[in-house]
Amino acid sequence: MTNITRHPKAKAVINVLQITDPHLFADSNGCLLGLNTEQSLEAVMGEVSARRLPADMILATGDLVHDGTPAAYRRIFSHLESFGIPVYCLPGNHDEAQALQQTLKDGLLHYAAHTHKGNWNFIFLDSTVAGSDGGHLGSAALQSLENQLAADRESHTLVCLHHQPVPMGSRWLDTMAVDNADEFFSVIDRHEQVRAILWGHVHQEFDRMRGSVRMLATPSTCIQFLPGSDAFAVDTAAPGFRWLSLHADGRIETGVQRLSEMPGTVDLASAGYS
Repeated sequence: MTNITRHPKAKAVINVLQITDPHLFADSNGCLLGLNTEQSLEAVMGEVSARRLPADMILATGDLVHDGTPAAYRRIFSHLESFGIPVYCLPGNHDEAQALQQTLKDGLLHYAAHTHKGNWNFIFLDSTVAGSDGGHLGSAALQSLENQLAADRESHTLVCLHHQPVPMGSRWLDTMAVDNADEFFSVIDRHEQVRAILWGHVHQEFDRMRGSVRMLATPSTCIQFLPGSDAFAVDTAAPGFRWLSLHADGRIETGVQRLSEMPGTVDLASAGYS
């Protein structure tokens, strides 16, 4: 059982962990660019446990598995359930959303449009496009976002998706961003309660402000992409996760915690993967 510190329900701070892009396979020996992704995830979970971080919920922001199979989802869900707290799952471009939903069981794992905890509203958007590595937010998703924000103007809001809505400064990676980010931000900008936008996909840390909204991306629990690279390149940085402390007044404390070393060997010379 992963060691998580729990807090009473009535509290001023909501503590969140973000786990993203594990890329697990149905086969426990499955590797991505030479790295066993399940062993890497287990090492990251061990780091969470060792640090005894407070947590009320986990955000699993996509690419949960690499091969899209029910067997792979059963593997990742067994790991996520071991935290013993609610986990909110989003699909990524390597996920099969239908298989993800069908494999979920009632209990701690959720595939939801939104949830509310304390003074915070969490909105989850599916940015995936069938057959594409890139992201798009369809009219239904944008209308849902608008409706949810309009319905709860009092709660501080964290919006979560898989694909990056802003450029990362990597030419190859930014071809796989949300392709209608202007439409997305036209909704966001109408609602001043949005405090942050959180995503995965980019396999690297990102923390900047867009106006009053904090923009956050998080390292993968397996391989990392080299920041600022025009062509596909793998970074030597170790896997990690993000923690967030969401205060009742809307303040956000957050940071990324990485493993002290890479839990295996990565093919740094690779020109990409599928």
